[in-house]
Amino acid sequence: MTKVIKRILLVLLAIIVIAVAAFIGLYFTRILTVSSIERLTDYEDGYNLYSMDIKYNYSLDDIIDYGITDDQTMIDAILKESLPLIPAKINVPDYGCTSFTLTDTDGDVHMGRNYDFRKDTSAMMVYCTPKDGYKSVAFAALDNISANVPDASTAKKLATLTSPFICLDGMNEKGVSISVLTLDSEPVRQNTGKPVIATTLAIRLVLDKAATTEEAVELLRSYDMFSSSGRDYHFYITDASGDGRVVEYDPESENREIIATPTEAITNFFIIHKDKVLPNQKNGIYGHGRERYDAVLKVLEEEKGNYTNDTVWNAMKAAAQDPSPDAITSNTQWSVSYNNTDLTAEIAIRRNWEDITSCSVGK
Repeated sequence: MTKVIKRILLVLLAIIVIAVAAFIGLYFTRILTVSSIERLTDYEDGYNLYSMDIKYNYSLDDIIDYGITDDQTMIDAILKESLPLIPAKINVPDYGCTSFTLTDTDGDVHMGRNYDFRKDTSAMMVYCTPKDGYKSVAFAALDNISANVPDASTAKKLATLTSPFICLDGMNEKGVSISVLTLDSEPVRQNTGKPVIATTLAIRLVLDKAATTEEAVELLRSYDMFSSSGRDYHFYITDASGDGRVVEYDPESENREIIATPTEAITNFFIIHKDKVLPNQKNGIYGHGRERYDAVLKVLEEEKGNYTNDTVWNAMKAAAQDPSPDAITSNTQWSVSYNNTDLTAEIAIRRNWEDITSCSVGK
């Protein structure tokens, strides 16, 4: 009897050792990832800019193959990939914003981007080096994972492992940049039999896989789009050649046809229905924010022929928004000037225009 008990205990011990070893193996690179978190600013209100290097190998294909049918399955798929075996919770975000493209007098291509949202948030600068994709730097809103102070606890550190899949804008080593902007139409739910991809996963797809704007558009065409968080969105994409396009899902089309339109700038309205959008008001399914679009174009027109990085910042300042409790796309949380040519970026948090942090895709 004693021998039997010993054997059982040895088997149980072996199982525990194997399980612990497997867990450590699974989480070793994730531990390295959260250990890389660094705070880059120090504001009294507690909302800051952080950075982290994604050290673990993730599979975007596995997330998509999970089968996204609603917000919950999207979240479940992200958590299964980033936090296997650990229960966690994240929120699905909304996104406001302004984006535009210009080429400066030195020939460098820039994308300017304001991320607007009424609720304050810290930001995470996310460096990714995917095994089978392009290096990138992108920005995630930490309030969406309840981790505005990500180094405050182990739970918050672990939550940041989802950062690659919740980024709202970014640029890769090929000079492709992308941002997402909210709309006022019904959220797109395409169902044509293609694999389904959700909003922020589409951003990760483009950053990891697209070398040009055209490649990004074709990638997005190969998926059915699921707009998360009960809102509709479009994407602004620019590459190193200056090919700036907005990718939209036409609200007047029964199957929400995907349309890519060249444009210098975009805010929170359908560029394909620009003639139906007036400034300083809601325009039904066609969107709002025409006044910010006009403000950007005014700066670009005034400085035409003399574009510099300062022009990017002048345009972002012109379109920036102060907080307004009744407007979801108010309160500019961050502004980024991406240089798609030399693969660098400058970011200011919540309209602190004199406090700019620089970064690059290759660090």
